[in-house]
Amino acid sequence: MPSTSTLCVKYYGTRDFYKVFGVSKDAKESEIKKSYYKLSLKVHPDRVEKAEKAVASEKFKVLSKIYSVLSDRNKRALYDEQGTIDDDDDADSSDINWLAFWQKFFKPVSTDDIDDFEKDYKGSQQERRDLKQAYLGGKGCVDYMSQYVPYMDYENEPRIFEILRSMIASGEIPEYKAFTEESKAKRERRRKKAAKEAAASKKEVQKKGKAQKQGSLEQQIAMRQSDRERGFNSLLDCLAAKYAQGK
Repeated sequence: MPSTSTLCVKYYGTRDFYKVFGVSKDAKESEIKKSYYKLSLKVHPDRVEKAEKAVASEKFKVLSKIYSVLSDRNKRALYDEQGTIDDDDDADSSDINWLAFWQKFFKPVSTDDIDDFEKDYKGSQQERRDLKQAYLGGKGCVDYMSQYVPYMDYENEPRIFEILRSMIASGEIPEYKAFTEESKAKRERRRKKAAKEAAASKKEVQKKGKAQKQGSLEQQIAMRQSDRERGFNSLLDCLAAKYAQGK
């Protein structure tokens, strides 16, 4: 069976565990846990297409194995010193239920949790930072921003536009014509798309019924965000910070 380091190179292009997690060598345990949470959700076997499950499962196992090393003081110290790990000390690792291992560290997220996040996020400094970054990245394109800012749907546009206008007026961000002179046709397309998505989302919620009230994070976001996953990384940042503290 290939070593963890070999699999790490195969699936993540490096044998450096810290690079895979995107943290520094002196990262705190909370930082490592937060990164593990974010990365593992992206390859979680329950939230990928059927054709991708096999590869996703292997990536998920590698991430979990890395976390099991970096979250253990002795194993981490040995890895820091030698740059390798002793896979033999975990001879039965192939039999480990990594999904169960993952669930030990992160509690299920309910609809109430996501509702609370939405309330805290709207009007927050985090939302303002996300808006600024998306505005600059898309040079004022509203369609671009809507893909990177959570809850930036047609219904919330008036509130968000007011925030952006105040930032332009204060000189915090430049004035882009793509934003200040957006055509009515583009706005109308967004309105129609929003109405279509809302209808589809309502139908899906009715179909799933009350049995889906307590689902996985990805299922809840998909339902509430109409399967668009707008600002998914930003959402994970905040949720990981909130729920990755302790078991």
